Amino acid sequence: MPELPEVETVVRTLRKLVTGKRIERVSVFLPRIIRRPDDVEEFASLVAGQTIQAIERRAKYIKFLLERDVLLSHLRMEGRYGLYRQDDPVEKHTHVIFHFTDGTELRYRDVRQFGTMDLFPRGQETQEGPLAKLGPEPLDEQFTPQLFRRMLKGRKTKIKPLLLNQEFLVGLGNIYVDEALFRARLHPERIAGELKPKEVARLHESIVATLTEAIRQGGSSIKSYVNGQGEMGMFQQSLHVYGRKGEPCTVCSTPIVRFELGGRGTHMCPKCQR
Repeated sequence: MPELPEVETVVRTLRKLVTGKRIERVSVFLPRIIRRPDDVEEFASLVAGQTIQAIERRAKYIKFLLERDVLLSHLRMEGRYGLYRQDDPVEKHTHVIFHFTDGTELRYRDVRQFGTMDLFPRGQETQEGPLAKLGPEPLDEQFTPQLFRRMLKGRKTKIKPLLLNQEFLVGLGNIYVDEALFRARLHPERIAGELKPKEVARLHESIVATLTEAIRQGGSSIKSYVNGQGEMGMFQQSLHVYGRKGEPCTVCSTPIVRFELGGRGTHMCPKCQR
């Protein structure tokens, strides 16, 4: 599933491609992708005629800011967007097409069909629905080591499952939690509330640095991820532990191990992360 760096890369790409374009009409070929409103014809009617004024990211959601509404799109496992000319052949698994007045089309393609779209009146998207209970953004200035320490205080759960909880902290998935914990030299099963202040500061720094570097490299193309222009990310070449079971640690040469934690495959160095 695309994580914060991948979604941020898609947002930055789409921002260049479709900001300012006016939607003439919308074609929906897989109705269940549209969750709100539950009537696809109503969705198409509401969106038609509106201009995409801006594109932002909140957690792993893409926010299309229209004139009256906000369209929230979650890519889930393999959703992807691409800008096409109206006479370009439509690829298989294309489920939603936004037809623009300039003759181009923004197409949403999703092989696994897990992606979702929700339409809210402007300002209402944070009051209800998927954005209402999300935790802080790890790259916001407000996410300081002091705030992180307060967030962890008294937590009895293990640190990795907690970091994967989007109501605790958004945007982090399996790849970047494993990488941040390695950089911070912390075992994934450490109890969150028992981390020492220096360890919390180290983990905070590792989270921010890992995400920042991943965005700079366009995200990680582990399976099928590409940005809005069909380009792969390159951060997978910088991974220290994720997907490297049995390979030597980049720091101490100890073989990387993989085990299940909270139902998720977890990668770590048994020497660096005691």
